[in-house]
Amino acid sequence: MKINHYTSVKPIPFDNDQAKGVSGRVVIGKNNGADHFCMRIFEVTQGGHTPRHSHAWEHEIFIHEGFGEVYNMGQWHSARTGDAILIEANEEHQIRNTGSETLIFICLIPSGVPEI
Repeated sequence: MKINHYTSVKPIPFDNDQAKGVSGRVVIGKNNGADHFCMRIFEVTQGGHTPRHSHAWEHEIFIHEGFGEVYNMGQWHSARTGDAILIEANEEHQIRNTGSETLIFICLIPSGVPEI
């Protein structure tokens, strides 16, 4: 077993023409000996957003803190603290912070795909 606080992992910032005000941390991944999944923590500042994209694998998201919206199949859907979200393979998606505080979410992906 391994335990570490997510803030002990250096965040990787994303702030470009596709993503705004996003930082991500791989808190459990291949470097930690995880053979099947990768756990990432993302923080999205007020008004920020992840890139709109799709990929061949599903992933699961848990909103740890804050308010936002999730884009899926041409529509925006509200999301808030405590919501669990399944993004299925090949679904175009994006997350944006619509609240007044940082949006923090946990994202699980399968091993073998880019961790961040």
